[in-house]
Amino acid sequence: MTGANSFSVSGYGPEQARWTRLFARDSLARRLDWPILLSALALSMIGAALVYSATRNRTEINKGDPYYFLMRHLLNTGIGVALMIVTVWLGHRALRNAVPVLYGVSVLGVLLVLTPLGATINGSRNWIVIGGLSLQPSEFVKVTIILGMAMLLAARVDAGDKTYPDHRTVLQALGLAVVPVMIVLLMPDLGTVLVLVTIVLGVLLASGASNRWIFGLLTAGVVGCVAIWQLHILDEYQINRFAAFANPSLDPAGVGYNTNQARIAIGSGGLTGAGLFHGSQTTGQFVPEQQTDFVFTVAGEELGFVGAGLIIVLLGVLLWRACRIARETTELYGTVVAAGIVAWFAFQSFENIGMTLGIMPVTGLPLPFVSYGGSAMFAVWVAVGLLQSIRVQRPMSA
Repeated sequence: MTGANSFSVSGYGPEQARWTRLFARDSLARRLDWPILLSALALSMIGAALVYSATRNRTEINKGDPYYFLMRHLLNTGIGVALMIVTVWLGHRALRNAVPVLYGVSVLGVLLVLTPLGATINGSRNWIVIGGLSLQPSEFVKVTIILGMAMLLAARVDAGDKTYPDHRTVLQALGLAVVPVMIVLLMPDLGTVLVLVTIVLGVLLASGASNRWIFGLLTAGVVGCVAIWQLHILDEYQINRFAAFANPSLDPAGVGYNTNQARIAIGSGGLTGAGLFHGSQTTGQFVPEQQTDFVFTVAGEELGFVGAGLIIVLLGVLLWRACRIARETTELYGTVVAAGIVAWFAFQSFENIGMTLGIMPVTGLPLPFVSYGGSAMFAVWVAVGLLQSIRVQRPMSA
């Protein structure tokens, strides 16, 4: 087996060998997937400009500093890139051995949200606030579910004992996923639950599991949605969001306000937009949460169809390259990890952009790399690190 974890150089220890291989010309310059890296960086930088535009005049939240959110967004991006580098250095195979610890920490994190350490922000109790530091543990659950399910589903296949996961293995993988999903549902954070369910389906499809599991899960999902509605598990604000999605004219000054203002902002941008920092809806602060959930409206209004389309193209490039990595890797573990990331990024991007256009219900999901938020930024860059690791550690002939 080739890769950072098995590479050896005469006269060097394993750590020196890892660094030698990672920073060798043939490893870093030729094996890294530059379109993914450059697309992610471009999205983060575009996000910085949009976040600044949305918050520079918001004195009630920027503490009197127009650059407050801009600098924090850039800092979050910098930390995210550092986490990506660490992830590539460790390698997805080494992280495979640490999955039990990572999974336990992430589950503990979402459990702490339900304790007095948890805080409610924008109607969802999915944050931990300690001093001035706020974390959203559910963002990291997305990563650990992918790694954990991939470890279980690929173990016997990569060892050569099986050609595809058997029913027992699939059941174990689903058991691993259902624990954090149920905890996140109790917060309640319906948007993250939808992302996690999409990840589970994407992982199972990529693993080669029987289609009966896919159809069974889809059926269970429909039954579960009906049960959640009938048992009144959702909070009133979440029910109102779905009601506003089904009937956009319902309470336009209340629950339908966000969606209506988002449509106005995007529609007013036209082909080329009003110009960065010159959007009347953005400057007038008509769209709530414009630096996070509704950041795409800033692009639509100020950069127009061209700028908003560029964001979609960059996301498309990232997803295309991630699909290629999933297809070309020779180990099932790497394929499943890459496929889980594709499912995560694709659904979350579609949901975020869709809710600003009124074609999806408002769920409070950030736009990957673009929206302001530390936990979300860290998680997506770790995912990029996993993709890069899978590509870097694949055999030279692949």
